[in-house]
Amino acid sequence: MKSIKKKFSAILFFSVFLHEVVWQMNNNPEVFWKADSHEIVEDSPRIALTFDDGPHSVFTEQLLDGLREKGVVATFFLLGCNIDGNEKIVSRMQKDGHLIGNHTDSHVQLTLLNSAAASEEITSTNMKIFNITGHMPEYIRPPFGCWNENIATNIDMTAVLWDIDPLDWKGKDTERIVSYICHNAEDGDIILLHDVYKTSVEAALEVVDYFKERGYEFVTVDELLLE
Repeated sequence: MKSIKKKFSAILFFSVFLHEVVWQMNNNPEVFWKADSHEIVEDSPRIALTFDDGPHSVFTEQLLDGLREKGVVATFFLLGCNIDGNEKIVSRMQKDGHLIGNHTDSHVQLTLLNSAAASEEITSTNMKIFNITGHMPEYIRPPFGCWNENIATNIDMTAVLWDIDPLDWKGKDTERIVSYICHNAEDGDIILLHDVYKTSVEAALEVVDYFKERGYEFVTVDELLLE
């Protein structure tokens, strides 16, 4: 009987609500949002900027300034050896809403190491990040994209690779980097860059403008991976 009463009450409420809506539409049509075809917006395409090898004492700061100005978040995969002396930059990354991940301590190819050495490369950087942010990283970008089941079994982290690699460390040409990304990146892609080069920072901010003008939303990699 209780469930029947709930159903009856719900039906009664909906009937009253519907009557009120119809009355308002007939008497005050201007209070209702009137949609037409160009006002119906689908979900925005999403894309993720990621940066390896930082933090850099100069260029990462410049990048963070630009991203904040443009209202964009990114993902930073940090080298433990570069965190030392740049703790304030790491703290700012967190405060600005960026995702912080691990890129090992010394940029070594993990698959060439034994299990103990590979674990040390990862855990030491995790602890440096934790001591600054209070959060243990959940995501790792293995140097050179080299990852295997043995490492994955010993390390409870998600490895994140990439879709778009403009090889920004080669030639260091801002225009070429921008052109490559803008001609190849699309919805759902993860873009690989390095915040230790001035040209890469300049390119990243131009890329942001290009894709924002086309309706893209910039998200952190966890948002893409959890879709």
